[in-house]
Amino acid sequence: MKCNNNMKFIFFYVLIFIAAKSSQADLIPNQIHPLHPKTGSSGSHVPQINCLSWRLAVETNNIQDWTLVPLQCEDYVGHYMLGKQYRDDCYNIVAAAIQYAKSLKIGKDVWVFDIDETTLSNLPYYARSDVAFGSIKYNATKFDEWTREGKAPTVPAALFLYNTLLSMGIKPVFISGTKEEFRQIRITNLNKVGYHSWIRLILKGVNDTGSSMKYKSRKRAELVKDGYRIVGNIGDQWSDLLGDYVGQRTFKLPDPMYYIA
Repeated sequence: MKCNNNMKFIFFYVLIFIAAKSSQADLIPNQIHPLHPKTGSSGSHVPQINCLSWRLAVETNNIQDWTLVPLQCEDYVGHYMLGKQYRDDCYNIVAAAIQYAKSLKIGKDVWVFDIDETTLSNLPYYARSDVAFGSIKYNATKFDEWTREGKAPTVPAALFLYNTLLSMGIKPVFISGTKEEFRQIRITNLNKVGYHSWIRLILKGVNDTGSSMKYKSRKRAELVKDGYRIVGNIGDQWSDLLGDYVGQRTFKLPDPMYYIA
């Protein structure tokens, strides 16, 4: 194959660029290589891990199937979730969602909301010393006890989105991995913090098997089959936003405390 002068010129500068980047890598310590999956699924200690970079990789779904927040990032995650930055991040995402919603022509439209860490916050539970913002192994019994109390506060940005959408004529649908047995508790909790109406509140029954992504895909498919158009979908987990019938636009709220497939 013959190579013309332009191709030779481009190839020459590509080689120079690669060489320059290689030289830079030798000079810059602690690059992103320590963020390999062993910081996620195993939760093992990695010296000099950059917790901000770890959180970014989690939020962009580049680190998947992790089970624990790295121990050295417990304080970082706690300060983030309890601080101003988390609230600002949520409002920034909601602002984009509202801007999008304003562009819609409203019909038989619904907007899907997740519940945990989307409309209701479990921060009072995750801030406990025996949970440590997700750096201690998940205990289903303890979490069920917390859910049963029905004391979860709202995520303020999500409540603002909810009220704005209602005023525009877009109806909310809640799809949650919460067990069906907690239905009345969840209804009371949602009402208490300001969520007062919805088309459907879909909770997980004993026959709803499989991953969270597959479960939520099935429930969204039922909505579409019943004639609803899912114009928006907001959740804190990628499993809320991937799969089938995800809607015309998806919006992810931050959650570096746990991962649900």
